[in-house]
Amino acid sequence: MPKTVGVVGIGAMGQGVANSLIRAGFAVTGYDVSADVRAKFSAAGGIACDRLADLGQRSDVVIILVVNAAQTEQVLFGTDGLASTLKAGSVVIASSTVAPAFAEAMAKRLEEQGIAMIDAPVSGGVVGAAAGKLTIMGSGPQSAYDACKDVFDAYAAKVYRFGEQVGLGSKVKLINNLLCGVHIAAATEAMALAKRQGIEPQLLYDVITNSAGNSWAFQDRMPHVIANDFAPVTALNIFVKDLGLVLDMADSSQFVAPLTKCAHRMFLSAAEAGHGLADDTSVIKIFDDVGRVRSVLAP
Repeated sequence: MPKTVGVVGIGAMGQGVANSLIRAGFAVTGYDVSADVRAKFSAAGGIACDRLADLGQRSDVVIILVVNAAQTEQVLFGTDGLASTLKAGSVVIASSTVAPAFAEAMAKRLEEQGIAMIDAPVSGGVVGAAAGKLTIMGSGPQSAYDACKDVFDAYAAKVYRFGEQVGLGSKVKLINNLLCGVHIAAATEAMALAKRQGIEPQLLYDVITNSAGNSWAFQDRMPHVIANDFAPVTALNIFVKDLGLVLDMADSSQFVAPLTKCAHRMFLSAAEAGHGLADDTSVIKIFDDVGRVRSVLAP
């Protein structure tokens, strides 16, 4: 019998993952707190569940794509959580960005119930999820990877494994997000300076994307700035959270991360100014307030 794969969190990212699994021939169950999202998922050929417990009963493998550690905890161990109904031998693929120690603790609790966990954060965004071409940076038991190879093949272009120790995947994800956050902050600083200097933004974009100063963040994000369109693709608050996790990880190993700290302060300042739910490129708006920028630089 083919596996039934559950996806918890079937919004933009989760819907793309679920659709990729459906295209690959899996029976796919899905849960989301939004009834409208569940209805959309059902219309796309998935099996929508009104309760997490129902998804757990039906699924052999569950992919968790929620926002943070608190939501992951609730999904697994809250009222009607997955851990109460998943059968022994099931595999949880935990893909939210969380602290490595949290991932390790979740894996131990699941292991006590005979459930394996792969610490498997992803990169590639909504576009990569929809195309079935995410990058997975993971760690966990070899037996769980063997059981999920066909599942990963359905929605990921690259699957990197960093060993059996759960938590290593989350560490790699945080390092990736360190670079993303710093690059976005640097790109917006460059665009803000160009604006102050009277440089035409689109022409600057064309030059930079064909020059050594280019980065994925500049190329992907700066069209939002040029269009003055800050509707959220990735909310700014995500980088407040993720760069905070990077700083916590750095502090735990007595590592000083000055660029991360500065970028975190930039995103935090923008969130405090009311832009937390807007696109992450809204961090550029701090440059409209000299006092706010100086406060970012204050020790």
